[in-house]
Amino acid sequence: MPASIARERPDSADAAALIGELERYVSPMYPHDAEHGLSPAQLVRTGVAFFIARVDGVPAGCGGVMLDGAGAGEVVRMYVRPRYRGRGLGRQMLEHLESYAREHGARALRLKTGIYQLEALSLYEKHGYREVRAFGPYRDHPLNRYYEKQL
Repeated sequence: MPASIARERPDSADAAALIGELERYVSPMYPHDAEHGLSPAQLVRTGVAFFIARVDGVPAGCGGVMLDGAGAGEVVRMYVRPRYRGRGLGRQMLEHLESYAREHGARALRLKTGIYQLEALSLYEKHGYREVRAFGPYRDHPLNRYYEKQL
């Protein structure tokens, strides 16, 4: 499914709606201590490069990259609305985020996801992400998986 992917503010109405949907999707799956998602305001404050994928002009998914300035980045708030899943939109977004990170000096890209998000786990593993220990602000948690890919 071809989509247009463009950088947008994470606190825009469309971004906030997608992030809210993501929160409502994952919250029932995990206890509070397993979640570490950044709010739209926190994404703005930390300088996350945030992107929205649109299909026929409709917001269909999102994702961001937080660069650490030391050669690594983190994929944050990646989400595809249920009705757009299974059509390659997650792959397109992930490839876009990787390209952005590479163009901005990142040599590695990391992420955190949950064990119950099987589609996400499969996507990341198919695209060369390898499981690592918790990194940065995270701590090991049995319901979380941490991944890294060398760019």
